[in-house]
Amino acid sequence: MKFQVVFSYDSEYKGYVADVPELPGCMSQGKTLDEAVENVRDAIRGYLHVLQKHGKPYVARDGGTFVGEVAV
Repeated sequence: MKFQVVFSYDSEYKGYVADVPELPGCMSQGKTLDEAVENVRDAIRGYLHVLQKHGKPYVARDGGTFVGEVAV
């Protein structure tokens, strides 16, 4: 499964915050981008595990949105 993850740098934390818009409340962080990726991967797995444990199957959204940036 693939999920869109929005990464933003938090200057107070001095690291990256990762948010998974498709899974409300599913977030993580890491001091490096690589660490944030690994941590949010674990958070997604945990989120899906809890849904399954409570008998609430995950239903993927059709289509999707890509968040990127364009330099001008």
